Amino acid sequence: MSALIKSAKSIIPTLDRVLVQRIKAPQKTASGIYIPEKNQQKNNLATVIAVGPGFTGSNGEVIKPSVAAGDKVMVPPHGGTTIEIEKEEYVLLRDSDILAKIQE
Repeated sequence: MSALIKSAKSIIPTLDRVLVQRIKAPQKTASGIYIPEKNQQKNNLATVIAVGPGFTGSNGEVIKPSVAAGDKVMVPPHGGTTIEIEKEEYVLLRDSDILAKIQE
């Protein structure tokens, strides 16, 4: 499937789904010691790449996602659908799975 996908920009989420890319965890400590990849913790912070248009609620009202492309968010350590494009990892998940929006 990933052979058909040329870039993350070609992925347009549907309904209330959100495409995010996790912010890479530091590869070395503050003192300069490198952390092996298998010992690095998965970062729960991510950048929103693309957002779906929302979904229609039971009352007929369109409910839009609470985030927009470019937002920094906190996501759960597991869940969503992982997509690898050109050696970069992205996660497709529902807007309701996002734990928090980070204000800078």
